[in-house]
This record gives sequence, structure tokens and C-alpha cells, in this order.
Amino acid sequence: MAREASAPADKELLDRHRAVLPSWLALYYDEPIEITSGSGRRVTDSSGAQYLDFFAGILTNGLGYDIAEISDAIRTQVDTGILHTSTLYLIRQQVELAEKIARLSGIDDAKVFFTNSGTEANEAALMLATQLRRSNQVLALRNSYHGRGFGTVAITGNRGWSASSLSPVQVSYVHGGYQYRSPWRDLSDDAYIAACADDLRNIIETTTAGDVACMIAEPIQGIGGFATPPAGLFAAFKEILDEYGILFVSDEVQTGWGRTGSHFWGVQAHRITPDAMTFAKGLANGVAIGGLVARPDLMDCINANSISTFGGNPIATSAANAAIDYLLDHDLQANAAQRGAELMTGLREIAERHDVVGDVRGSGLMIGVELVEPNGAANPAAAVRLLEETRTRGLLVGKGGLYGNVIRLAPPMTLTADEVAEGLGILSDAVAATQKEATS
Repeated sequence: MAREASAPADKELLDRHRAVLPSWLALYYDEPIEITSGSGRRVTDSSGAQYLDFFAGILTNGLGYDIAEISDAIRTQVDTGILHTSTLYLIRQQVELAEKIARLSGIDDAKVFFTNSGTEANEAALMLATQLRRSNQVLALRNSYHGRGFGTVAITGNRGWSASSLSPVQVSYVHGGYQYRSPWRDLSDDAYIAACADDLRNIIETTTAGDVACMIAEPIQGIGGFATPPAGLFAAFKEILDEYGILFVSDEVQTGWGRTGSHFWGVQAHRITPDAMTFAKGLANGVAIGGLVARPDLMDCINANSISTFGGNPIATSAANAAIDYLLDHDLQANAAQRGAELMTGLREIAERHDVVGDVRGSGLMIGVELVEPNGAANPAAAVRLLEETRTRGLLVGKGGLYGNVIRLAPPMTLTADEVAEGLGILSDAVAATQKEATS
């Protein structure tokens, strides 16, 4: 059912937003919406229009909305009167959460450091790796995104998100994450992995001094358009990295907590254990928290004083403990695998009927739909159109990709089969409308 235009209150709020917030703070839609309430997998805007949410606040509301167990955990902590103490004091909920994450990580004797965001988590990973290796050289993937901090912008291999050329580290970029527009896109998976591994070795030998601190990589590139490399790529990479003593950091900010369906951490699809993993997004189902789990010698290599004022605070860790317990108790990883398979099958059937869809990729409830011109070129205008077409039909989706031409689907992991069918129906109509406009 088509949605009415935004209410006048939204226009007034938009004017205020533009007056006091940065111009580079992007908003979706020709008429941006204010989300005012939510339940399950649905949200309501200030005009009263309801939407099925297939983007979950950029994968952050991973369990959906109004989860009683999480809300109750937050209220219980609020009722103590302690919202904050800082890491100068023991925080029971922080220790309990760290124990859970260390156990789930698969890293031997792992230690955990909590931050407030994925950006801060990746900054911490860079600090630890460069300190342990006594090197400021870093390897990253083309088309990657790791945050908006000074160090993380420097290792972001996507021009659209690189705000500065200044950098505290020396970065070399390698192929591998984005196969669809790779020079080796037509190779078999095994041949593609071999070509990327050769490229990695060549980059190390020709653009670095050898003593590289780390490689950091997203198992599935989030802002890069859910670009999904073949399983086994990072195993081939790690074999080479180990030869040089280079650490491997898996950026699990978007791929963690079972969202990919097949594994709890995205990197596990490649059958390796990294030296460290960063995380954030869905950990506390919308409450701000991030962090880093790493092998102990890496985590303990800092020889200066350090704290995290807000990282791992009692409110955030109470919410995160409840969220992890909920997703494990309800086996949401298995649900992500099943619902994701249904969604992928439906999307590929849609793609067969519409040439505007060039690629459907991803894993679990993390799926990218790349929109193209008839000649295969990126079609960002179609992505903008599809974003609007889905909204007017009552579905919220995301957008990304190197050229802004990829629709990103990442519903809450509690998604039902009926909601998959509903979402696919909307997407089918929206893609058809988008293609009709593109060819008219």
C-alpha cells in the first residue's frame, strides 16, 4: 500500500536538522522520515505510516524492536541509579559480557576491550597492531570501509567515504573483497582466490618494507555493498600473512553475532581464527557499544596508561548481555540462515525477470542487490529510485556500494517467513517500477 507524503512536522524538523547538523550527515529519501516507534520488525514514522524494516538501523537493531528482555535489563540497571562508573572501577556486567565474547570468539585465552562504536574499535585494533609489530604499515582491501576516525578513514578503500588523504599509517590496498567488478570476476572461485593471493604477495613485496603490522578486512564488505568474497579467500591470505608475521584483524562490525547465518562470525566461513576481531552494531540491539576481542599478547602490548570512559558502561553491557542471551537462546543464527536463504532465492527470481538487477549476493540476512545499466555499468540512479519505491510501499531498505548502486537488505534476525514473503512482494513491485522508469 502506498504511503502518503511526510507530514508538515517532518518538514519543520528537516529544516531544523539542516540548520544545526553537518551538511555531510546524509539522510535517506526525497522527504526524510522520523521513526517514532517500533515493534517486532516494524517501525512507525511521525505521520503514522508503518514500515517493515529490512535495514534495522544499519544492522544495529539486530533483534528487532521492543524486545522485553533487553528493555527489562536496561530498566533494572537504571533502577540502581548507576548509569556510569568508568573503567577505573569494576563493572560486573562488563566482565560477564567479556567472558561471553571471549568464549564465543574461538581465540585462545582471548581478552576483550570495549568501546562505543565500530570506528573506535577499529582505531583500537590499529593502535594495538602497530604497537605490537612496531610498524605503521597496514594492508586493507579495495572497496572497504572501517569507520570515520582519522586512522579508520585512512584504511578505507572507498573514495566515497575517504574524507581525507592524511593518514597516521601507510596503507597498501589489495584485491579480493569485491568480486563482481574485479578484473578476475569471470574466474572460478578457486582461481579467483589464487589470483587475489598472488596479488597480496606482490603488494607485500613491492609496496611495503616487509614488516607490515596487520591486514584488516571485512568478511563481507558492508558499506561496500555487501560484497561477498568466495569462502576460503581469507584462509589463503592468512597463510601468506603468517609467512611474514603479519597480524590479521577481522572487522566483524556488520558480520558478527550470527547475522551471516552459516557462522557466528563472518570470518569463520573462511575456516580461520584471526588474531583479533572488532565488533559493534547489533551487539546491544541499538544501545551504543563496540569493542575488540584479541589474543592476549596483542591485547596486552600497550605500555602506556589508558582507559575507556564510556566503553563497556553498565547500561550498554546490561543491554548487550541480554541481547546475546536472547539470540543464543532463540538460535537466531539458524533463523538468519533459513530466512536469508528464502530471501536470496526470491531475489534471484526477481533478478531473472529484470535486467536492472546485475547481481544478488550475500549470506544469511546480509544481502546486496546491485543495480546496473543495460551495458552492465553501475546504475546509482536506479538505486535511489528503488529506495523511494520500497518506502512508498511500506518497506525500508539500505543503500551502498562503491558507486552507490547497491540496495542493502539486513532485516532483524527475528524475521519471520511471512515477513520474507511480504518483503519480496514489495521488492518485486519496486524493482519492476524501477526498471520501467529506467527504460522509459
